[in-house]
Amino acid sequence: METTPIVRPAADVPKKPVAKGKGAFLQVLIGPDDGAPNFILRRFTIEPGGRIPPHRHPTIEHEQYVLSGSMIVGLNENERLVSAGEAVFIPAGVAHWYENRGSEPVEFLCVIPKTREYETEWLEN
Repeated sequence: METTPIVRPAADVPKKPVAKGKGAFLQVLIGPDDGAPNFILRRFTIEPGGRIPPHRHPTIEHEQYVLSGSMIVGLNENERLVSAGEAVFIPAGVAHWYENRGSEPVEFLCVIPKTREYETEWLEN
């Protein structure tokens, strides 16, 4: 089956609330529904005071790039301030979380491999 190239404005993709998040939204910019065979490109927005609680994906790595703003990223027991222009790699199995302690929204891209299952283990109720 031939895959068709896609060009789409991110503004045309609806934002959906992140499960268990507060003030956090997700857009699947390119994914399986578009015929992408190997990867899923997502954009996250976390509003000031927003967060995505601690969780891990046992078999899925993440590559992320911060487009705008700054946020705290928890990686296992470590906290890192990441800002626009910085990239983050989260290996499979690493506990991670996000918190926007600033006064402006933070936006970042997240690329994950396309898999049959997307297992998320939430570490906080």
